[in-house]
Amino acid sequence: MKRRVIAAGIAMTLGLTATACGGDDGSDGGKATDGKGKTLTVWIMEGTNPDARPFFKEAGKAFEKKTGAKIHVEYQQWATAQKKFTTAIEGGEDQVPDVAEVGTTWVPQFAETGALVDVTDDVKKSGLNDDLVEGLADAGTLDGKQYGMPWYAGVRSIVYRKDVFEKHKLKAPTTWKELQSAAKTLKDKEPGMIPFPVAGGAEMFATPFIWGAGGELATEQGGTWKSGINSPEAVKGIEFYTGLATKDKVSPAKVNTWTEKEVGDAWGKGQVAMSVNGNWTPKAIVEANPDLKGKLGAVPIPGQNGGMSKSFLGGSYLSTFNTDKKDLSWEFVKMLTTGDFAAKWAGQTNYFPGQNSELKKIEAKKDPLVEPFAKQMLEAGATVPKTKAYGEIQASQVVTGMVQSILNGKATVQEAADKAAKDMDAIFAKSE
Repeated sequence: MKRRVIAAGIAMTLGLTATACGGDDGSDGGKATDGKGKTLTVWIMEGTNPDARPFFKEAGKAFEKKTGAKIHVEYQQWATAQKKFTTAIEGGEDQVPDVAEVGTTWVPQFAETGALVDVTDDVKKSGLNDDLVEGLADAGTLDGKQYGMPWYAGVRSIVYRKDVFEKHKLKAPTTWKELQSAAKTLKDKEPGMIPFPVAGGAEMFATPFIWGAGGELATEQGGTWKSGINSPEAVKGIEFYTGLATKDKVSPAKVNTWTEKEVGDAWGKGQVAMSVNGNWTPKAIVEANPDLKGKLGAVPIPGQNGGMSKSFLGGSYLSTFNTDKKDLSWEFVKMLTTGDFAAKWAGQTNYFPGQNSELKKIEAKKDPLVEPFAKQMLEAGATVPKTKAYGEIQASQVVTGMVQSILNGKATVQEAADKAAKDMDAIFAKSE
């Protein structure tokens, strides 16, 4: 029988404090695993942390002091990592790393092969499970078994030009109607700016409006997945989002194929007034354009009639693979995902790592460019369907293709959604 992921949320928060974990190195106060003479092979994705090498040099020294073992870090590219993992898993124990950063949407695929270690009991014994954000823990859980520890994650909310909004006496939107009205005002008052980019190549810009209208990308019944993207609720959300471009004209045609990166580039040039953005982007925007320092604001993605629309929470787990160093690998995973090292990684990457208690501390600081994202993550996080088939759906660009066909006038919203549903169902059926 096809395995099923037990949950749908994916959220990530800051690591347990050193006191809660038993020490500054994230240990649980017990006897350290003896690793003298051993070396762990660790795969880490390139680019998330600009200071990754100094970070792992420090972590390696701490780990060697604690266990006697060394670490050997190999940096991987996101674009090719999934294929490399798959090839290594097919090659057997000698080919896989001992510890690796695994994208949350990859966990189901790798766990189903038996390559990942079930650390459910280790997490419980360490006293970590009670403070993990439920959605994030669920993201790495398959049939009630947890396959790694949450390391870091990001969430998307709304970023806007506070100075421009103040200039035109606009308030940050709290409903879809207010978002639409603000964008239309900005179109008239700031003709040199993009009021709200409807980026056709950014899947996770569209999904909040599908979820916000009460729709789902897909649902599961009896182990079988079926697309929900052409339901009346989902279509309503898609219609609102794409209508901002096709009807309200607040997003120019050049944006129809833009990805998140291109939206970010436009922000750096001072060309955007408001858009969906990740929590890691405000700092990058200001670094690209120092003139914007102090001029940015952020709010959760508004719900249709108030509250919040759900937003995709993505990130990474640190998982142990089935090698002969499983116990030692767990010690390293625990050290990096809790305590001081979790906090340092968060500070260096501008992502949220860890547990509920620490994310709530961040939220409580009321940093105007952080608190809204923390609130979004804690209260309105969502994920894509937890099945390996959805990776193929993303690779086939089903959702972005749907959005672009609407923006380019090649299909009505219903026609595009029906085609996307058909394509998704064909991929689901093939994977069963």
